[in-house]
Amino acid sequence: MAQIAYILLCHKNVASIVAQARQLTAMGDVMAIHFDARSPKSDYDRLQAELADNANVVFPKNRLKCGWGEWSLVGATINTLQAAVDAFPRATHFYMLSGDCMPIKTAEYTREFLDGRDADFIESYDFFESDWIKTGFKEERLVYRHWFNERSQAKLFYAAFNLQRKLGLTRKVPGDIQMMIGSQWWCLRRQTAEAILEFISERRDVVRFFKTTWIPDETFFQTLVRHLVPESEIDCRTLTFLMFSDYGMPVTFYNDHYDLLLAQDFSFARKISTDAHDLKSKLGELYAKEGVRFQPSDEGRRLFSFLTGQGRIGERFAPRFWEKDSTIGRERSLLIVTCKKWHVAKRLLDRIGSVSNLPTIEYLFDEEATPLPDLGGIQATLGKRTRHRRALMRMLFDYFETDTLLICLDPANLELFRDFYSDRSETRLLEIDCLYSDEYLEGHAKRVGLAGEHTSPETFQTLVPTIRNDVFRESELIRDQNFPEFYRFREKATAEENTTPLAEFLGLDRAKALEIAATEYIFVD
Repeated sequence: MAQIAYILLCHKNVASIVAQARQLTAMGDVMAIHFDARSPKSDYDRLQAELADNANVVFPKNRLKCGWGEWSLVGATINTLQAAVDAFPRATHFYMLSGDCMPIKTAEYTREFLDGRDADFIESYDFFESDWIKTGFKEERLVYRHWFNERSQAKLFYAAFNLQRKLGLTRKVPGDIQMMIGSQWWCLRRQTAEAILEFISERRDVVRFFKTTWIPDETFFQTLVRHLVPESEIDCRTLTFLMFSDYGMPVTFYNDHYDLLLAQDFSFARKISTDAHDLKSKLGELYAKEGVRFQPSDEGRRLFSFLTGQGRIGERFAPRFWEKDSTIGRERSLLIVTCKKWHVAKRLLDRIGSVSNLPTIEYLFDEEATPLPDLGGIQATLGKRTRHRRALMRMLFDYFETDTLLICLDPANLELFRDFYSDRSETRLLEIDCLYSDEYLEGHAKRVGLAGEHTSPETFQTLVPTIRNDVFRESELIRDQNFPEFYRFREKATAEENTTPLAEFLGLDRAKALEIAATEYIFVD
C-alpha cells in the first residue's frame, strides 16, 4: 500500500497549517514542511511547537527566503524533498502541496489510485513547442539571466533584462537535456525523487543554469523527470485540481463548491479560500473516511467556462465583470504609502520589498508607465485603473497570490483614499513627511510644467510658497479624514523613532523595520 510523503511549502496561517498537517498524517501518511524564512520566526517556532509530538512531520534543516519566480522556491522544494526522503524510508510517493491545498478524495481512494498506476504524475510539456505559456516571456525565461525578483524588484529585473538584450548577452540551454514546462504541483515515486536528488548533486552545471532562469518551479522538476524517467512511466498531468480565469487569475473555491470538487478526477484542489471554514472541515473529515466511492465527471473546467461566459454571450454591450460593484476582499490588507516626493516613496518601497519580500507597486494610479502584469486590459490606462480600482486591486492580489499588498498613492488622491478605506478589506496608510526646500519646489514646478528654464526669480517668489501651501493642504486634508491605521514616517525623525510606526504599518518585527528605517539614502533629493 502506498505511503505518501507530502512536501508542503507555506508562509502564513500557522493554525491552518497545523490542522492540515494533522489531518493528512492522521491516516498514516507523512509530511515535510518548509516555512518561508521571510515569515516571522515566532510563527515558525509556534508551528514547530504545535507539531513537535507528531513523528510523521519533519522540517528541513535550512529554511530559505522565498520569492515568486525565483530559484528560492525550487531550492526550498529540494531541501524539503531531501528531508522527507531521509526521514521516511517507507514513503513510496512524494506529493507537492501548498497551504491552500485540501484533499477532495479519501486517503484510501488516493492510495489505491497510486498503487494502480506505476508512474510519476507531473505536467511535462516541451517548452518550445507547446503553448503552455499563454502570454509574456517564453524563450526569454531561459536565454537571459534573471537575478532579481520581478514582483518586488521590478525596476532591477527589467533593467537587467533590457541590458542583456541590448548587448546580446544570451546563453544556451544545456545541450543534453530537453527543456520541459508544466505545473509545479506534482506527485513523484520514490525512485524518481531519489534519482533527482542524485542528479542535483552530480550535475551542478544544470543547477547553475536553472538558478538564473525565470520561474524555474515550472521547468526544473518537469525537465529532470523527463530526462531521468522513461516516457511510458510519466503520466503528464497533475493530481491537484486548479483552474485559472480568462485573465490568468487562479480560481478560489468556497463553501458551496464541495460537490463540484468531489466530482473532479483529482486527489487535491487548490486554492481553497481562507474563509471557507465549512469546506475545509468537510474535506478534512472526508479524507479520513473509508469505503467512499467516487464517480468523477470531471466537468469542473467546462462548467466554470460556461458559467463565467453567461452575460457576455449574445450581449455585445454587456458590462465586463469589473464594471460591477466589487470588493478587494475582507481577508486582505491593502497598505498605502503616500508622499509628494515620489522618488522618496519609491526608495522606501524598494527597501521594504528587499527586506520583507512583500509585493509592492509604485504609483499605479498616477504614472501610466508603472510596471503592471497583463490583467486583460483593465490595467492599460490610468483612466481604467482609477475607474475600476477595486477590481484592479483584487486582481493584483490574486496575481501576486498574497493577502497583503503595498502600493503608492500621491497625496492628491483623496477620493481613492476614501474609497479604499470604505472597502471590506483592511487598509493601512503611511504618510512620508518630507522637508521641502525652495530649490526642490522650484525643480518640482519645472517638472510639472508650472515653470520653465527661463522663469524669472520674481515668479518663483510667488510660485514656491503657493506650491508649499498646496503640499501642506493635501497633507492636512488626509489627516482631517481621521483614517484608522494611519502612520507617519518623518524625515526629521531618527531611524529609531521611525521604526515603531513602520513596524506597525507593515506588520513586521522591529529588527526588520529598523533595517528599513535606517536606510541612509531614502530622503536624498
